[in-house]
Amino acid sequence: MLSQVGSTSQQHKEGELSLFTMSDDKILDVVYATHVHDDDCFDVDSMLLVVENIIKRSSLIVDNIVQKQKVGELSLFTMSDDKILDVVYATHVHDDDSFDVDSMLLVVENIIKRSSLIVDNIVQGTQFHTETIDEKPPKASFSSPLCTLKSVCCELSCKPPGEEFAHKSTLGILNKLSKYSWDAKAVLTLAAFALDYGDFWLLAQLNQSDQALAKSLAILRRVPVLLKPVDLQNRRQEVVELNSLIKATLQVTQIIFELEKLTSYDPKDVPALSQAIDHTPVDVYWAILTIVACSTKINILTSEEDKPHDLSPYAQKIHYILNKLKIHLIICKKQIEEAENYRKLRKLFRTPTEIMEIFKALIFTKDNVQPIIDGSTSTMVTIDVLRKTNVLFFISSLDITEEDISVLIPVYEATKNDNRYNIVWIPIVEQWTEELKKKFEDLRTKMPWYVVQYFSPIAGIKYIKEEWHFKGKPTVVVMNPQGKVENLNALHLIRVWGMKVFPFNKTAEETVSNDKNWIGLVFNSVDPIIQTWIKEDKYILFYGGKDNDWIQQFTKKATALVHDSIIKEAKISIELFCVGKTAKAEEDLGTIGRFWTSIESLFFTKAHKQVDQVTQEIQKLLSYKNESGWALLSKGSTVVVAGHGLTIIKVVEELEKWKEIVKEKGFELVFKEYYSKVIQSVHHCSRLDIPRVAGKFPETVNCPECLRTMEAFISYKCCHIDGPGNMRIIKKCVAPSLF
Repeated sequence: MLSQVGSTSQQHKEGELSLFTMSDDKILDVVYATHVHDDDCFDVDSMLLVVENIIKRSSLIVDNIVQKQKVGELSLFTMSDDKILDVVYATHVHDDDSFDVDSMLLVVENIIKRSSLIVDNIVQGTQFHTETIDEKPPKASFSSPLCTLKSVCCELSCKPPGEEFAHKSTLGILNKLSKYSWDAKAVLTLAAFALDYGDFWLLAQLNQSDQALAKSLAILRRVPVLLKPVDLQNRRQEVVELNSLIKATLQVTQIIFELEKLTSYDPKDVPALSQAIDHTPVDVYWAILTIVACSTKINILTSEEDKPHDLSPYAQKIHYILNKLKIHLIICKKQIEEAENYRKLRKLFRTPTEIMEIFKALIFTKDNVQPIIDGSTSTMVTIDVLRKTNVLFFISSLDITEEDISVLIPVYEATKNDNRYNIVWIPIVEQWTEELKKKFEDLRTKMPWYVVQYFSPIAGIKYIKEEWHFKGKPTVVVMNPQGKVENLNALHLIRVWGMKVFPFNKTAEETVSNDKNWIGLVFNSVDPIIQTWIKEDKYILFYGGKDNDWIQQFTKKATALVHDSIIKEAKISIELFCVGKTAKAEEDLGTIGRFWTSIESLFFTKAHKQVDQVTQEIQKLLSYKNESGWALLSKGSTVVVAGHGLTIIKVVEELEKWKEIVKEKGFELVFKEYYSKVIQSVHHCSRLDIPRVAGKFPETVNCPECLRTMEAFISYKCCHIDGPGNMRIIKKCVAPSLF
């Protein structure tokens, strides 16, 4: 029989019958053929219960896994900003500039402020007075886009909790508001929310009165559900947190709107704004998403159900955005203020202006004029002391040394009894801290002149950086009583010539610009004995370098030159002087620092003038600053030759090849001729490191050896100590250089 059934089944299969079109009679024929008899012992009932339990639990597990996968796929709070941008940009069409965002935001602010006060009053018992609320009315012509608001309300109303639902509603709102600007999208969404939120709490307030209409409307709004004493007690914290999140979202929206208004400024004046504006779509997305979540929370709080809906992730995100936007706004406003002060100062400097007015505009913001410190008495004095005087503005960061200060001491001593001249220290600090204030206090006690004590960024910081080329290193700007700048940086002059070039204006600078006795000026700060040798018109062989082995080798060979019998017979007296070495052959970093600072200062006094022999000599010596070795031979104050260590040591060690000619031609001429011969065979690139100091850099510099135009590079250096100026401009000549 079973074989017949199998045969029948096989025939059905072979006939390719369609099960879904087969008649019930045919199916009965097939299945009846499989039935033998009923087994009454089997507990069908229990088996069915087991199967039901298995399937139900399996379904719950499947649903849970699918739900987790959905949330995991969305992961709003871990989604990158770029992905969010991709999504929200797709909803944006164009900006409708005709919409009055300003008036709408004012209305929303008024609603949320008053609603928040009602919440505090009902939920926490806080008393408030409406007259203390600062409300600004919208424009009289403002007309609310009510239909748009109601359309957005539909996306906010009665949505289930969950990230995916909030995300979907947010995109729905963005699509409905596609034609509006990004700040308008946030404001309109908040307005739609405020329409219900304000209505709810207004009815909650009126519900306590005897107004029948208010009570009926409150019932429809489910106000009594939340205000039941027991429910209100249980949900008090949730309501407070909700109210706080709404106020934070309002703040985010306000700053987004404020940043958008700043786009009317020139982007060059507010470079920080572009970053904030570029991120606006993402910030608007999170603001709207949070509003959707808040709306869902209100729906849950006013229902009999107690569904879980945690707002803390939204609160964390919105407060992060709020803090970020606050920082952006502060920076942007600071940059705008600097730009406005910059334009104001440029205008002031175009026309003769009393120096005190210039000083006020340079230092103080708006009407916040403060007294300055008289360093000689440590007392506060009004800025009137600067009226109708010539002022030397000593401008620096707090990273200055006592040596930087000491440069100006002789100037102060020479002018302290002359009421026509004053010195004022202007410390440049971007952000004051308690530690920096202590450092300032320590520095200013070492200065006997006037000191600006203003623990805020000075008003003219942009002008000082851009027009006076301040780059962190100390500078001295000389200004006459009419507010005209006489010298953008007189510090180089003061370092080299001191009071000889007083009052440090361009006229005084021209009087010394052709002075060829620079050897005495530079080396006088190194050792007083050098002045004696110069007066005696002796040959002086100065040398130094980074390589101690080279210095020792050169000292040995140069000593042999000095004591050579033929040189002595020719009555040639040569003094050796190693720059940066003490009598005990120990390294003297202070002397080395002063020496190269003097060379650099001298270079800057001549950098923008026509190149002459003195300029070339100074530039050549400066190019050896970071080399292994260098040497300079002078006759009194006149430079005979200056050379790189590789060439000059070769001249000295090959003394035997040229000393016999000294009697015939003279030491000076022979030394120069042999040096010219040596540099033909020795090649080395010339490198000129120009420190990053105040003032304009020379656009082009000719090589001090071959006179070709040097290539310019930017180098960054760190000496692992605090202080500005780690950037240097390098001028380098890589052409075959004659050393």
